[in-house]
Amino acid sequence: MAINKPAGVAVHGGSGVSFGVIEQIRKARPQAKFLELVHRLDRETSGILLIAKKRSALTHLQNQFRARETGKTYLTLVLGDWPGNKKVLNQPLHKYLLENGERRVKIVDASDPNGMPSVSLVKKVAVGPRHPQLEQQAFSLLEVTIKTGRTHQIRVHLESLGNPLVGDPVYKKKLPADAAALSFAGPGQALHAAVLGIEHPRTKETMIWKAPLPSDMQQLGEGLGFSTSCLWPNWESFDV
Repeated sequence: MAINKPAGVAVHGGSGVSFGVIEQIRKARPQAKFLELVHRLDRETSGILLIAKKRSALTHLQNQFRARETGKTYLTLVLGDWPGNKKVLNQPLHKYLLENGERRVKIVDASDPNGMPSVSLVKKVAVGPRHPQLEQQAFSLLEVTIKTGRTHQIRVHLESLGNPLVGDPVYKKKLPADAAALSFAGPGQALHAAVLGIEHPRTKETMIWKAPLPSDMQQLGEGLGFSTSCLWPNWESFDV
């Protein structure tokens, strides 16, 4: 089962959240004998989420994710003009907990034993016109394909280069003084899991799901000067 998860909804209960996506679906389908998350998305991230209806499918799909055989591409709006030559981000990431139990992630040196290999492939789709009310600040629309699924991977990789996600509540550098006027109206940051490709566990057929941007992220992009067609690229050439 593939669903288009809204931002602001946890995928499962825990960490102060009693009810998430998987609990809602199980309650809505009491006749189902097995329903389990194949993978996860941050609470603040919208987009495609897979749920297995058989244990055999769960095992097969999770093996695909571990072997990096899936195609996972996100759309995001970030602060600044993304340098076109920055196409592969592979800084190791380390996950840790704050005193209050919240998760955080940071980039560490390649020699750090706690660092987990992390690879993000970035494509600059477009740069919006510099905003006259925001100190001529530029914003970029990016496609990011992840080859590893580390916690907060895209958010940390992009912020490390000075290009935080618009609306990110945690990993953000100081925005221009008037940036409050462009605060992301949605419940999360401007990050959307737009395309997911897998091999069907039983038929071996290549399957690709595409989820359009949520309306609030679409409106934000248009407000920053990006065209509607630009905000939903041509995915026909997407290669799983």
